[in-house]
Amino acid sequence: MSIGQYAIIFWVIIVNRLQKLRKEKGYTQIKIQMLTGIDQSDYSKIEQGKRWMTFEQCKSLAVALDTSMDYLAELTDEQKPYPRK
Repeated sequence: MSIGQYAIIFWVIIVNRLQKLRKEKGYTQIKIQMLTGIDQSDYSKIEQGKRWMTFEQCKSLAVALDTSMDYLAELTDEQKPYPRK
């Protein structure tokens, strides 16, 4: 498998977890915009896999969705975030 194929699989995992968490919390994409500052149309593209997110956007989403970046990346199945500073 090529690096590009791994990147696509990794991205699909993150997108699925983002969407699942957002829906579980009952958040709309507009609510995500209000919590993170990520424009709703940009966030929509992220969820559709049409746009990559930055490290800072991923961090903001993890905080807004009360999880960790490791959970979003499927490095852990523990949804609860680490203790925050």
